[in-house]
Amino acid sequence: MLVPDPKAVRKLLTRYASLRIEQAQRARPAPARELDDVSFTLCVLMGATDVDIAVAKADALLAMARSAGDVTSAPREGGVRLAV
Repeated sequence: MLVPDPKAVRKLLTRYASLRIEQAQRARPAPARELDDVSFTLCVLMGATDVDIAVAKADALLAMARSAGDVTSAPREGGVRLAV
């Protein structure tokens, strides 16, 4: 089984969270389309059909990378998940 690069996953989760926040503050068409694209990409990368499942899988992957000593995975700030 292929495992996604933790750096790519973290970058995608960060973009997903930023777009979710942006849409919650002020819904606009362009960020909404980008959020759809990022959500789709995250689902494909994590092998999920639902974005919530993809986020959970991505979070678990990053946690495993941290516990394995992967220095490219930044620790969570104050225990807060990267994705919403």
